[in-house]
Amino acid sequence: MTALALKDLCKAFGGLQVTRNVNLSVEPGERRLIIGPNGAGKTTLFNQITGDLKPSSGSIHVFGRDITRIASRQRAHIGIARTYQIITLFARDTLLRNVMLALLGLSPLRWNPFVDLERQEHLRERAKAALARVGLADIAERRLSETSYGERRRVEIAMALAQEPKLLLLDEPFAGLSADERRDVRGLLAGIPREVTIIMIEHDMDVALDLADRITLLHFGEVIVEGTRAEVVEDPRTREVYLGA
Repeated sequence: MTALALKDLCKAFGGLQVTRNVNLSVEPGERRLIIGPNGAGKTTLFNQITGDLKPSSGSIHVFGRDITRIASRQRAHIGIARTYQIITLFARDTLLRNVMLALLGLSPLRWNPFVDLERQEHLRERAKAALARVGLADIAERRLSETSYGERRRVEIAMALAQEPKLLLLDEPFAGLSADERRDVRGLLAGIPREVTIIMIEHDMDVALDLADRITLLHFGEVIVEGTRAEVVEDPRTREVYLGA
């Protein structure tokens, strides 16, 4: 059983075809890297997997289950979590509260408008554990607005990991990070157990290639190259896309 299977996945906005007959198969525990120039359709592909966008045609299966028509809010309950290219967190809240809010989305308590997060000790402990996993336990009570960009990236990853996903989608997790921050996040991602399947979009090739088992190259919404690092790097179509050679 594959962790993720996309079959002839297409998305068009009017006459603009953003993804074209994408076929993708990712094995459980795999680390898959999605690469391609700006406008290749990478984030649109993620948005279809998470349900933020409905495909124009094609199908999406996660661990054998057809989720093509399942609402976005339900996909987190079947084990999908993601981070975003642009960080959108609650700057006035603490790191701990941001992670607790992510957990609340999976809890029946989210339907209770009178819930007091501070009294939900089970959510608090899970959030603390998630922050500890990303090395931020010592600043859990700090306001997000008082943290560095790299720390905010790690908070976003903590929010995703706190949901105990089976399939984790990372949209440019190294974007905007310093060399030291990239090293820290790389170590964090390398330490995620293989029970979690990871699919990552990234432009920082030096860092990302080392994490990937297999690589998929998108260009104008189509898969044009797929394989191991050596196979993709050596393929003349890769050089043509990136170097115009």
